[in-house]
Amino acid sequence: MSRPTSRALPRGVPAGLAGVLALAAAWEAYKALLPDDGWVLGDTRILPRTTDVAMPHLWDMVARAAEPLTSAADAEPLWLATLRGAGSTLGVAAVGWLTGVTVGLLVAVLMARFLPARAGLLPWVVLSQTVPLIAIAPLVKRWGSRLEIGALDWQDWMSVAVIASYLAFFPVAVGALRGFTSPDHASTDVHLELFRAYGVGWWATFWRLRVPASVPFLLPALRLAAANAVVGTVVAEVSTGLRGGLGRMIVEFGASASADPAKQWSPIAGAALVGLAATGVVALLGAGLRRYQTGEEAR
Repeated sequence: MSRPTSRALPRGVPAGLAGVLALAAAWEAYKALLPDDGWVLGDTRILPRTTDVAMPHLWDMVARAAEPLTSAADAEPLWLATLRGAGSTLGVAAVGWLTGVTVGLLVAVLMARFLPARAGLLPWVVLSQTVPLIAIAPLVKRWGSRLEIGALDWQDWMSVAVIASYLAFFPVAVGALRGFTSPDHASTDVHLELFRAYGVGWWATFWRLRVPASVPFLLPALRLAAANAVVGTVVAEVSTGLRGGLGRMIVEFGASASADPAKQWSPIAGAALVGLAATGVVALLGAGLRRYQTGEEAR
């Protein structure tokens, strides 16, 4: 465990940029060193092709992003269309993240408070993540379209947000549960023994001891939940056919990949940037809880 300092965020920025540059260098090196047909062992392709259709040069992707989206006279630049799709995806992912965090915290509190609930719910929480999103996304959309809750008009983006929350709640539920129960597993927890000696109730102990103790475990879980929400949103946009987001753009641009190979990589890069932005915002929110981060757990 490492103790975070006030310089942790600035130090992480150069490391992140170095990682991006290393990935770009690896992309171009792979393309330059391997043959166009990749590496085939017998009838099995071990490594992918390196042709311009399969792997365009990075500078070709950048140049294509600056060009118009289509050949129409009034077409907007590809980067602007990607930015617009990223905004739509990020908005839905934010709703899914908030929903997933709320559900995850409630489930964690229930499991921390009642041991039978922990024994009964925790296996199902883990098992829930084995169901593929591409299988449940159409079901969620169909169920949502049949909901009648007063004057609420269920929209397709709401189904996508529910699917995103499905992925987001898991790390929060597990991380929060570990944090809430961390005083129980400490070898020598003077604070917990002091609370018990004074006859403090469970809920008062929860708010004054267990919640602060959970911060080092919860913050990494919230960042992971943000990334999961973005992944769930993009996959759900593909599965449900929701227009306006990056998921649908990836499918549409992929259909014309052979004629315009660099075009499809713009929304893919946009999805990666949305994930980085989501986790970065959550990290900034956690900066206000720095005094509780005595030993943030790495995940």
